[in-house]
Amino acid sequence: MSLEIRTLTSPDELPAWFRAVAVGFLRSSEVSDEEAASRAPGIELARTQGAFDGDRCVGTFRTMPQQLTLPGGASLPSCAVTNVTVSPTHRRRGLLSQMMARALTAAKERGDAMASLISAEYPIYGRYGFGPAAWIAEWEVEIARAGLDPRHSGPADGGSVRFADADEVRAVGPELYERYRGQPHRQGVIDRTGRWWRQLTGQHRYPGDQFTMPFFAVHRDAAGEAQGLVVYSVKEHWATKLPENTVEVSSLTALTPAAERALWEFVLSIDWVARVRSGFRAPDDVLPLLLPDPRAARLQTVADFLWLRPLDVPRLLESRSYAVPGTLVLDLHDAAGLAGGRYHLEAGPDGAVCEPCDADPDLSLEIGELGTLLLGDESAVRLAALGRAEEQREGAAASADALFRTSRRAWCPDVF
Repeated sequence: MSLEIRTLTSPDELPAWFRAVAVGFLRSSEVSDEEAASRAPGIELARTQGAFDGDRCVGTFRTMPQQLTLPGGASLPSCAVTNVTVSPTHRRRGLLSQMMARALTAAKERGDAMASLISAEYPIYGRYGFGPAAWIAEWEVEIARAGLDPRHSGPADGGSVRFADADEVRAVGPELYERYRGQPHRQGVIDRTGRWWRQLTGQHRYPGDQFTMPFFAVHRDAAGEAQGLVVYSVKEHWATKLPENTVEVSSLTALTPAAERALWEFVLSIDWVARVRSGFRAPDDVLPLLLPDPRAARLQTVADFLWLRPLDVPRLLESRSYAVPGTLVLDLHDAAGLAGGRYHLEAGPDGAVCEPCDADPDLSLEIGELGTLLLGDESAVRLAALGRAEEQREGAAASADALFRTSRRAWCPDVF
C-alpha cells in the first residue's frame, strides 16, 4: 500500500497520531481516547503532519510557535520542531526528509527567523541545516563535603525565600520569567506558554501522568519584589534511620546574582538532604563556584541540547548584539535553498546591518554551522580546524569569533 504524508485536518486523526508518537519513542502502542482528548488542545492541526500507511499512522512531525532569545536580549520567532517519529516498520524510506522539507518551507513562508529543536540523536539533523547552538550540564552536589555553613538560615541582605503555592506561582512566575528571558546574556532561552505554567502547577493534567506537586519557593528582595523562583522535588531514601534524601531541581530562575545565590543556598541547606541534583543548567553555571568546595559538585551530564536552523540570515544577524565592531562577508551553503547566499555583516555595539552581496567572501560554511555560531557558544576557529568552516581570508575565523562569541554561554532550560 502506498505511503501518504499529509497535514492533519480533523481532531479524529489525533488518537492514531498520538499512538504513532508513543510507538516511535518506544513508550507503548496504546494511548487512550481520554489521554488523546486531553492532549489535543495543545496541538495545532495545521502544523501537524502524519505519514500514513493505509489507516495506520507510521510517522509524526509537529511544529509550534516559539520565541527564542538572542545575544543582547532580543527575541525572534522560531519554528519549534517536536514529536518527530518514524515507526520501526517504516524507517529509511525518506519520511522524515519529506516532513522536514514541508515544515521548513512553511516556516520560511510564515516569516520565522529560524527553526529549533532538541535533538534525540546527534547525527540526524545536520543534513537538514541544523547545528548545535546550546549545550546543557547537570551537577550533583554532595552536601557533606560542600563546606556550607550549617547555621545558614536565609539571605543576609534583607531578602527572603518563602514557599509559594500553585496560584502564586501562576501569578508571579510568568512575568518573572519573561524579565529573565529578556536579559542580555540569556541567549537560547525560550518562552513559556500559559499551558506550560498550568502543567507545572498541576492545573492541566494528563491521564496516567503520575503528577506529584513539586515544591515552589520564591525569592524576594528587601523591597518585597520577586526576583527568583525555584521548583524542586525530593527523592526520599532512608538508610537504617539515616536520611539520605535527594533534592532534584527542575527549574531555577533568578533575575539577580543575589537571588540566584539565595535560592541555591536554600535548596542546599534543607535538612535531611544528602545531595542536590541541579537539573539542566548552562555549562558555565555558577553553582559549583558558589560552594566553598566546588569539587563537591560532580558533573553528571554535558551534552548538546538546542539545535538551530537559520531561515532569515539578515534578520538573525541584525537582531543579536555584538561586543566589538567588525565586518565579515559570509558565504553560506544551503542545499535546501532556504537561506544560502553571500552576506555582508557590519556590526558593533551600536547595532548591525546584514545584506546580501557579491563581495569576495571571508568565511565559507554550511548554513547549519551558522546555527552553531549564532548564539555565541562555538568558536569559528575551532570549526575551521575541523574543516567545518573555510577561511577565504586569513584570520577570518578569528574575526568571526571576536564578533560572535559571548561572555556567558548559551542555554535553553526547557525540553520541547
